[in-house]
Order: sequence, then C-alpha cells, then structure tokens
Amino acid sequence: MASIQFKVGSYNLHKDPNFNYQLNRLVSWGGGDLSEVQEAARRISDCATWERELVALGTKAKADGKIREAAGYYRMAEFFMFHGNPDKMAVYDLSRELFYQEYASCFGAGNGQIAIDRILYQGTSLPCWHIKPQGKAEDTILLHGGNDSSIEELLSPVLYFAEQGFEVYCFDGPGQGETLRKGCLTFIPEWEKPVGAVLDHYGLEEVTIIGVSLGGMFAPRAAAFEKRIKRIVAWSILPNFLEVNLATRPPFVRTLVKFLLATKQAWLIDLIFNQLAKKEELVKWGLNHGKYAYGAKDAYDYLRACTSFDMLKIADKIDQDFLLLGALQSREHEASA
Repeated sequence: MASIQFKVGSYNLHKDPNFNYQLNRLVSWGGGDLSEVQEAARRISDCATWERELVALGTKAKADGKIREAAGYYRMAEFFMFHGNPDKMAVYDLSRELFYQEYASCFGAGNGQIAIDRILYQGTSLPCWHIKPQGKAEDTILLHGGNDSSIEELLSPVLYFAEQGFEVYCFDGPGQGETLRKGCLTFIPEWEKPVGAVLDHYGLEEVTIIGVSLGGMFAPRAAAFEKRIKRIVAWSILPNFLEVNLATRPPFVRTLVKFLLATKQAWLIDLIFNQLAKKEELVKWGLNHGKYAYGAKDAYDYLRACTSFDMLKIADKIDQDFLLLGALQSREHEASA
C-alpha cells in the first residue's frame, strides 16, 4: 500500500462559504476531481441544485469506472439531501457500496489492514474499524468524527496513524454515519457512553482519544467521565455547540435567542428560524439535519438540545493531557467559482 499523502490548501469554489467548505471537503477528503467539482460548482445555488449536480457527477463517474470519485460524489450528494427525501438512503447506500469496493484492499484480517467490527449498543450496534500497525504499537488511538461525519471519511487518517506505528480504533457514534441512518440513534451529549462501549468491547486501557470537528467537544467530554482515556486531542475548537450555531448571527440576535431559550419562548424561536430558513440555505439545511440527527421536532427543540453540548460545563473534570488543535487559513489556491 502506498504511503498516505494528504492534500494541501483550499480553493475558491463557491461564493457561499458553506457550499465552498463542503466542496473543498469533497476535493481534499472525498476523492472528488478538482476540475469536475469546479465545473459543477458553477451550477449550484441551493440544496436542490447541489443534489442534482453531485448525483450527476456520481452517475457519470460510476459509468466511467471512476469508483473512488463516484463514492465521494454520492456521499456528498447525500450530505445536503434532506431527511424525508425518498432518494436519500439509496444514495447513501450506493456511496458506501462503492467506497468499500474501491478500498477493498485496505480491509482484512492482518496487520496493516482494517478489521470491521460491530459493537452492541442501545439495541443496535456501532460500526468500528480496528487496525494494528506493523510491529509494536506506539500507542492506542480512539478516533471519531463530529456533527455530520461518517467513519468512511476518516480512512486516510486511520491508515496514516497505523503507518506511523499506532493501533487505531475508529467508530461512528450516535448521530453519525451508519449509526444514525441504519441504527436510528441520534446524538447524545454523554459521549462517554459510546466511548465506554468501545473500550469495554476491546478491553482497552490508557488510550488517546482524537475527536474531529464537533468531535473536538465530544472527545474532551468523554474524557471527563472516562478515565481509561489518558490523552485527548481535540481536532477543532468547539467548546459550545449553541455558540457554533449562532456564530454567524449579529450579537443582538445571539443574545435574543439565548434569552428566548432561557424563557422557553418556543413559538418565537420557531418563527424566527423558520423565516431565516426561507432566506438562507445554510439555516434551512442546518435545521433539517439538526432535527434529524438530534431527534428534535422543531427549531426550539434543536437549539435547546444544542445547549447540552457544552464542554465548558465539565471542563474542571478533565485532568488528562490535552492537545487542542486549531488553524487559520494561510494560503488559498486560485480557482474560479
């Protein structure tokens, strides 16, 4: 197997910051072809056109035998397909089928290959990958993603860590990937529960936990209550999920929403965010995905749930070694949007 190489830099692919970020995610992590993504980006204006263009790219790539690209396109097409869309699950299943077809050589039973396990949890199971390095392991890593991740996105870091001499366990927890879509388990703030299930299943002690994106809050939260975790890497700075959801709003709006949550003004919060959703695709998608992944019935219920995803409330219980990773964009490739 070739040494893992990560792509460097980002591109100006779309004027909308969220679409631009997700398109870069597709190119950098998802196997998308830059020139194809650039061309499709010109025709994307909302979630509906995103679905149309990414499905079209996936269909063409599959027909051309470009399985890696097709898996990535279908995966990111499903990303902006709303819960309730009759095609959503079929596209998700196709993306995973193509992914495991393309990367079949990475999965197996020997050292340097990934074993796929199922961990019983809450009446269903958590998918978990396990890979041992060649030779003695330097350490044991427990890796997971965040708010909209799936285990398949983390293939490159899993292989890279193993290449560097680490034994790695990587799982989808409640609200993520297959666990949400097939097991119907929505997000919970008590991330120590699925983490504990993984540690119990394998009999693990003294692990390093790495949480990516919103996992940068989940991992420290788990470590606060699970002392078999000895080292923490938060691969993003996300101390409070409500603050993340409100970050693009003016200060007076943030203050107002917090006041309305505190005083339980559900009807007014629903009115505000439903109106915003009619004007802004990011809010429209965020509410739909939030209700789906967090088991919420409306905007108020979702934002109220977000208040429970707060690392600061339990920070005093974290006594392990802690590496916090953040980044500023330092260079950007020129690309037409």
